[in-house]
Amino acid sequence: MTPARERQGTMEKGGAGTLEDPRVFLEPTYFVDSDDGSVIDFAREAASPGKTAADRAARLYYAVRDGIRYDPFHIDLGREGFKASRVLAKKSGFCVPKAVLLAAAARALGIPSRLRFADVRNHLTTERLKKKMGTDLFMFHGYTELFVDRRWVRATPTFNIDLCRKFGVPSLEFDGTHDAVFHAYDREGRRYMEYVVDRGAFHDLPYDLMMAVFRAHYPLFFSGEPDPSTF
Repeated sequence: MTPARERQGTMEKGGAGTLEDPRVFLEPTYFVDSDDGSVIDFAREAASPGKTAADRAARLYYAVRDGIRYDPFHIDLGREGFKASRVLAKKSGFCVPKAVLLAAAARALGIPSRLRFADVRNHLTTERLKKKMGTDLFMFHGYTELFVDRRWVRATPTFNIDLCRKFGVPSLEFDGTHDAVFHAYDREGRRYMEYVVDRGAFHDLPYDLMMAVFRAHYPLFFSGEPDPSTF
């Protein structure tokens, strides 16, 4: 088998590409450490008593969505900070770490999974976050694709339900069968989330590529800190 570190930058677009056998996406990797004991225990507890793959996938989704608090202000940019086991221990993270954890939990239960990334524009982002980012364009927004019932379905466990209620945006529901991606408009008809660029799907987190993009587009995060571990 190809080493995981070589597969880190392997990309599939639109569900077809160089890695066609979904069983490849059951392998643990550096970031998607689905062989970690804590991840396995989390997955088994969260998915019980799901009887079908779709049901187990949905239960995992809600465990990550609501059990891992969305926090875009205390982000660990070190490699270790993006490992699923570390995210689980921290109990918080932004879209990418939460997607990694969902992917790892799925693989731990025998559900093939991969990471997908897109650049999205959040038209309802808070002024605080917009000031910190310098833009409302979120580069490398991460979510998860799960192989259920012979097809890839998309799941976005980013915003926990309490956060959605606070800001009056619809929460993303997932049944393990239909895609769960951000809504284009909120409940009041305001423009909400716009998918700008699809960056494709990956077997593992493309850490170096993602960090290069972050450095290019979010200079405020890195000014005066050539190699930060957190911001």
